[in-house]
Amino acid sequence: MGVVGILGGMGPEATCDLFMKIIRNTPAQKDQDHLRVIIDSNPKIPDRTAYILGHGQDPRPLLIETAKNVEKAGASFIAIPCNTAHYFHKDIQENVSIPVLHMMDDVAKYLDGRVKKVGILATTGTVRTGLYTKALAKVDIETVLPDEEDQRFVMESIYYVKAALLDKARDLILEQARKLEARGCDAVIAGCTEIPLILKDGDLAVEVIDATDILAKACVSRAKEGCN
Repeated sequence: MGVVGILGGMGPEATCDLFMKIIRNTPAQKDQDHLRVIIDSNPKIPDRTAYILGHGQDPRPLLIETAKNVEKAGASFIAIPCNTAHYFHKDIQENVSIPVLHMMDDVAKYLDGRVKKVGILATTGTVRTGLYTKALAKVDIETVLPDEEDQRFVMESIYYVKAALLDKARDLILEQARKLEARGCDAVIAGCTEIPLILKDGDLAVEVIDATDILAKACVSRAKEGCN
């Protein structure tokens, strides 16, 4: 079995959420049936969106350093429970010799043939860099984004989660999710790893796509294939 590596800390609770979803997606009758998982939860990695928007510290040095730590510890591949960090996927992959999974590509594979139009709830960094829009366009799925004012509320909700103000966060994100639903979306992607902590499938009349859960399933599948 391959060893799962997690480049985490962005944020710590989102990292824990991925780990729990890997456990829940692993068929197991006893401890020994579960996967070995190596986690480096490094919350000192600078804010990814702040850097992308031009007013923050470059997160790449610590992203790469943390990825190397996970590789040295014996991981067969790396998963990153931070959507926005995938903007730096190429930089990370070029500095390690093991595969780095790509969350947006895995979500696109999951949605291919299932939907035609999806809403995206994500950080402004993820939205501005088109991470989901580009990946979903490859499988002919139209994406719908919040307008500029609503996107500010999405970011406010995400930072509320990081501050453990979950009730405030949930109220805000539900309002934005319902707006995307009203614009004719077949599904809404929880495209920031904080969002599945406050928005679940069943909260809307359309499916809520948990990108973290899709990444967890990809980790289990990859580990079962064996090393690398």
